[in-house]
Amino acid sequence: MLVAALLILACMAPVALHAGMPRGQKHESRHEIDQLEETWRDAVLKSNTTVMDSLLADDYMAITASGTLQTKEQALASLRTGRFHLATLDISDRKVRFYGSTAVVTSLASIQGTTGDGDVSGNYRYTRVYVKDPQGAWKIVSFEVSKIREPGEHK
Repeated sequence: MLVAALLILACMAPVALHAGMPRGQKHESRHEIDQLEETWRDAVLKSNTTVMDSLLADDYMAITASGTLQTKEQALASLRTGRFHLATLDISDRKVRFYGSTAVVTSLASIQGTTGDGDVSGNYRYTRVYVKDPQGAWKIVSFEVSKIREPGEHK
């Protein structure tokens, strides 16, 4: 009986997570995140470090497609110097999930661009994590990207 009760409680936990957020608020938050994702996309394409600075939390940390860590300062410097430049950035398959004051976004990005190491054009999957700050603004705290390798493609 105890095991059955624990299993029922465990299954209800995800439901309770969304029960705390009214349907209208969830819809409004989804709209906010979608707008922030478009703002981020535009800032990357235009190398707009002012906008990017406002989107990233001070303790922002990214894991790049090459597996290196990147702080907020490093990300902004990369945009500012042109070391990272995207000519195109098409986003699809976006999914947004909420966990209290945290939003997790996963998407598919098709890009044409370069870094200081050369061409990075291709398809990537990414995860971006937003958290509401004490003033109620969504900030990007984490980002991780992985390149989708085509069959037969090597590093």
